[in-house]
Amino acid sequence: MTTSFTPKRSILMISAAVAVIAAGSGWALLPRAEAEAAPAPQSQQGPSISVTTTQVQQRDFPLYLTGVGTVTANANVTVKVRVDGQLDKIAFKEGQDVKAGDLLAQIDPRALKAQLLQAQATLAKDQATLANARIDLQRYTTLRAQDAATQQQLDTQKALVAQLDATVKTDEAAVNYAQVQLSYTTIKAPVSGRVGTRLVDAGNIVHATDTTGLVVINQIDPITVLFTLPEEAVPAVNKSQLKHSKPLKVTAYTRSNQEQLAVGTLILVNNQIDTTTGTVQLKARFSNPQHTLWPGQYVNINLQMDEHAPSLTLPAAAIQRNQQGTYVYLIKEDETAAIQPVKVARIQDGIAVITDGLQEGQRVVLDGQYKLKPGSHIVENKASKATDAKGTTK
Repeated sequence: MTTSFTPKRSILMISAAVAVIAAGSGWALLPRAEAEAAPAPQSQQGPSISVTTTQVQQRDFPLYLTGVGTVTANANVTVKVRVDGQLDKIAFKEGQDVKAGDLLAQIDPRALKAQLLQAQATLAKDQATLANARIDLQRYTTLRAQDAATQQQLDTQKALVAQLDATVKTDEAAVNYAQVQLSYTTIKAPVSGRVGTRLVDAGNIVHATDTTGLVVINQIDPITVLFTLPEEAVPAVNKSQLKHSKPLKVTAYTRSNQEQLAVGTLILVNNQIDTTTGTVQLKARFSNPQHTLWPGQYVNINLQMDEHAPSLTLPAAAIQRNQQGTYVYLIKEDETAAIQPVKVARIQDGIAVITDGLQEGQRVVLDGQYKLKPGSHIVENKASKATDAKGTTK
């Protein structure tokens, strides 16, 4: 059987279908609209980043400058001979500690002893002649008073006495010179210190013109260290020296900064800046009874400028750098990170001294900065908390 549709009935069926579709669409769109209106959960903003944080602290912090230095002998003396002759004796052992005045070597003295005896004999002869001339002068003076001698005879005798007196003085100088030359055959240590390698063996003929010498003595107690600082440090060093009534304290460390070697004092700020390097040379002196410092050794130097100064401090690992300068990641109250520019006065012993940009008690990121960007939500690293509390990581 064939069914037929009238136009009115077709219109009613189409309207009913549209109503059903519209109702379904409304129910489907309602959850989506509510979802869009509701705030997105935190997980959809990005995961929290685990970092280690630290607080800005104000504390008394010693102010000092650091540099690299070279240990040098307080005195370096090359012992040379001053007269020619055969080296009869070496009285020291290589590497021996000697005191000023100790015998080091002996040169054959016989030729110079003979010269001294000759000079002494000449002196004795001329002294006898002078004594006789003075007696004659007394006679002529008496005779002249009695008008038994002429004035010319008296004047001539006076001149002879003066001439012989000058001759005796010349002879005395010759004797002194011969004595000095003879003393040079006994070679003594001019300073206290440690002798090095023997440069000449006994039996050799040595000359005053030799350039090598017999041995080198280095004075190593006390000992000195030469180090350099940037030229910008010169005003601060000079100001600190004027402020303190005693020399500035200097501490020497090993190159690894793991061990303190000696504590001394600053004795020199060089009177000119090296324009080629932009640095100034300084010298410190150290007591060195245990020989912990040795000539030629490289050491790290801390020059203490002030005993203590109140400063805002952070671990140096918290400081970051970019093209604009130094900054830290500051933790805000909502536990998000923000870039905070800071000014760093200096970094010493792993601690940064802050002069601008932070306040005491503020939190900054110490570790984990490479994962951060401005606005990142952070969470404190639990392992670091356990380490801070007990000293070990759980």
